Order: sequence, then structure tokens, then C-alpha cells
Amino acid sequence: MSGKPRTDGGYRRTRSFQTATLIYDATYRFGRKHLESESGAAERMIRAARSGRLHIVGACRHSASSPRTELRRMNAARARLEELLLDFEDILRRRRLPLWEDEGSEAAAVQAVEGSGRSDLTDQEREALYARWLEHDDPAVTANAVICLIERVNDLLDRRIASMENKFGDQGGHREGHALARAGDGARPRENSGSGDGGSGSPPDCPRCGKPMIKRTAKTGNMAGKPFWGCSGYPACKGTMKISS
Repeated sequence: MSGKPRTDGGYRRTRSFQTATLIYDATYRFGRKHLESESGAAERMIRAARSGRLHIVGACRHSASSPRTELRRMNAARARLEELLLDFEDILRRRRLPLWEDEGSEAAAVQAVEGSGRSDLTDQEREALYARWLEHDDPAVTANAVICLIERVNDLLDRRIASMENKFGDQGGHREGHALARAGDGARPRENSGSGDGGSGSPPDCPRCGKPMIKRTAKTGNMAGKPFWGCSGYPACKGTMKISS
């Protein structure tokens, strides 16, 4: 051994990578346990979780040498994890299982877990902090807990992306990131993508900031359970559009 330090970009110490690892492992087990009759959906979700995690690794590795590549990989990770979040929400909706409220006690309990960001924990020790949800026999509990973890990573990525875009004044990063997310990593179009922007196959641009939009599902209100276009720059930009029938 030469004693040369590992040049991994420090990704193993980041909250985003640590939480993405939890998401990947939980998604893998969820698919094997609860989606036996939907093997195609299970494999797609596992690929999305793996891809999001690997894009975070790629972003961290380029953080010093190529910040613009870091930004593209961050956007790609964000897009794949959003796809995974929607898949979990789709499962809950199709099975008529409850979706936790963002400010509800269940979601708050997951978000309030202490010590998960400690760098001295192993992956297994960190996962044990969430075992009461991730190993629950009720698929609704596990799915909702994973959604909470995805939202945590997405928030971390959104903050980093917004910071970098402010630095570069780069409006092209989101488009390149989404292109990278769709190409070369096994991404498949969502089953309901045909009801989007007139069949063009690509998301519309946000009417507020011009960034690509992401298909989301409303959780509350009169539109609860229905899809809509939301800005990929959320929460910095809260632009939305109806999905035409």
C-alpha cells in the first residue's frame, strides 16, 4: 500500500450520499418484498435509486475539477430521485394506501431521527436508526418513510444546485442534467408520460424561470392525487402548470 489518500471527492461524508444509500437499500428490499407481482416496476425503481446515488458520487468527484459537471450531475441525481418519489406515490395511490402529510406526525418522526448525519456511523448503524419504518411489514409505512428520505435528499440537492446556479448564472444546467439523467443509465419514460405536453416527449419549460418542469402529483387540496407540472427549481421557484388531457 502506498498510503496515498483516497480521492473520492469526500462523497461518503455527505448527507446526500449517506441518505441516498439508505434510499437505495430500502428500495431494493421494498421491491423484493412488496412488488413480487410487479417485477418491472421494482427493477425500474431500483435503477432510479441506484442512478440517483451514483450521480451524487459523480457530482462530488467533480466538485473541485469541474464545477459545471458537478452541477449537471446534481441535476441528474435530482431528476432520478424525483422519478423514484413519484413511483412510490403511485404505488400508494394505486393500492389506496395513505400518503403521509408533509407536516404530519409520522413524517415529522422520520425527519427528526437524531444522529443519522454522524460521519462515524456505518451504513448498517445508520439504517438501524430507521429500522422501525424501513423494516415495517406494512408497505405504506415503508413507502412513506422512503418518500421522506427522498425529500430530504432533494432538499439538500436543491440548495446546492441553487447555490451553484447563482454562482455561475447558468440556466443551462437543468437541461443538461435532465438529458444526462435520461441517457445512458437505463432510464425509462414514466407510464403516464403520454398525458404531458402534447406528446413531445420532453417536459415544458417553467413559465416563471424557464427551467425544465418535472411531473409531480398533488398531495392535498382539490387536485389531490392528480398530476401536474412543477418547476425543477423548486423550492427556489414554485412555478406550476396544468397537464393537458
